[in-house]
Amino acid sequence: MRRLALVLLLAGCASLQPIVNPVDAIVADALAASRLPADEQSAVLSRAQEAGLASPVDRLRLATLLATLPAPLRDDARALELLQPLADNATSGIGRFAALLAAQVTERQRAVRELERVTRERAAVDKERAAADKERAAADKERAAADKERAAADKERAAADKERDKREEALKQQLESLRAIERGILEREEKMRGRPQ
Repeated sequence: MRRLALVLLLAGCASLQPIVNPVDAIVADALAASRLPADEQSAVLSRAQEAGLASPVDRLRLATLLATLPAPLRDDARALELLQPLADNATSGIGRFAALLAAQVTERQRAVRELERVTRERAAVDKERAAADKERAAADKERAAADKERAAADKERAAADKERDKREEALKQQLESLRAIERGILEREEKMRGRPQ
C-alpha cells in the first residue's frame, strides 16, 4: 500500500512540473548562444533554422538568434521579417517580446543608416578639405615661385643700379678729367695771351 501511495505521489509530482514560459526559454537560449565561440554560435543558428517555422515559438527563437548573434551571423532584415507577424503590444508573452525585439532591430537599422550617412558626409567633407588643401598648396607654390621671380628681379635691378652707379661715377670722373684738361688749356691760353710776343 505504501508503495502504491508512493508511486501515485511521484506520478502526481511529475505532472506538477512548472510550465516554462517560452519567452524565458528563448531569452535563455539566446544568452547562452551569445557566450559561445563563433563556430558553436553558427551551429546553434543552423539548428534553429532546421527546426523550421511551424510554430510562433520556433519563429521567435530563430528571429531572436538572428537579431542578437554578432555579425556575420546577424541578419536584421530576416529577423524583422520573422518578427513582424508575431509583434503585438496587446498580447503578453510572445507578442510583446516580438514587438520589443522588432523595435530594437528597427532602431539598430536606423542607427546603422545614420552612421553610414554621417560617414559619407564626413568622407565628402574630407574630400573637399583635401581638394582645398591641394589648391592652397598650389597657390603657395605659385606664390613661392612669384617671390623667387621677384627676388631675382630685385637682384637684377640692384645689379643694374650698381652698374649704372659705376658708369655714372666713371662718367663723372671722365667729366672731371675733361674739365681739368679744359681748365689746363684755358690756363695755358691765358698765359699765352698774357705773354708779350
